[in-house]
Amino acid sequence: MEVLERAYAKLNISLDTPFVHPNGDQEWDMLMVAIDLADTLTIRTTTKHHDIIVESTSGILPLNEKNLAFQAAMLMRNEAQVSEGVEIHIDKRIPVAAGMGGGSSDAAAVLRGLNRLWKLNRSEQELAQLGLQIDADVPFCVYSRPARVTGRGERVEPLTAKLPPLWLVVSKPAISVSTPKILRLIDYEQVEHGDMDKLMEAVNTSHFNQAYKAMFNVLEPLTATRFPEIIKLKEKMLQFGADAAQMSGTGPTVFGITDKHSRAKRIMNGIKGFVSETYLARLIN
Repeated sequence: MEVLERAYAKLNISLDTPFVHPNGDQEWDMLMVAIDLADTLTIRTTTKHHDIIVESTSGILPLNEKNLAFQAAMLMRNEAQVSEGVEIHIDKRIPVAAGMGGGSSDAAAVLRGLNRLWKLNRSEQELAQLGLQIDADVPFCVYSRPARVTGRGERVEPLTAKLPPLWLVVSKPAISVSTPKILRLIDYEQVEHGDMDKLMEAVNTSHFNQAYKAMFNVLEPLTATRFPEIIKLKEKMLQFGADAAQMSGTGPTVFGITDKHSRAKRIMNGIKGFVSETYLARLIN
């Protein structure tokens, strides 16, 4: 038995962490979207062996229990109470360690795929709750459509308002950002929170120019202090004509937004001259 699943990259239109829980987990409040820059996963189940085997076109992904897709297969096999082998091939297109949820999206694709193969009939909400055991971004990636995400990442509320057909220029500079290190830098006495209510009101009433002005990522100053090229890249996006630009997640990826394809191509061509990992993508609504 075999299925194909698309694993879409995610971007943070907004990212706030209002407080930290006693066990050290961050509380999140985020507006997240999926884009059509995606990995393709081929997921097979077999009775010929009982192993979980992960293969990838990327030469830098771990292929063992450190891989989130591997962890998702283990989780679903326990959930289904089966002993079949699982073979996963990941055709990798989402940049690795980019703040775009590539590993989480792969895990979500495995959850969806095995749910279909084993006919478990788990709802998106049930799969999202399972995915939280793997990583905080997995619940959103199960849905992969515009949503407000709160709690530890487990509360995913897809938007009722439809976003316009936006173009995004996504650029990952050649630097490596450690998410745990960035999260340890958060000073909850000093962090400047954005106005999430203002942003959501603008989105829900389709006032997108106001929404662009209300975008924020409270982690951007922390990562940019260590890697100032992030701010330079953001400024370049705006100079080339983006309506808004921002870092996604803990970085280092920066994205620019526009509703015009011609302008998006101009931005991409300008940025690609000095950041090779630059992509043109569409919003998944």
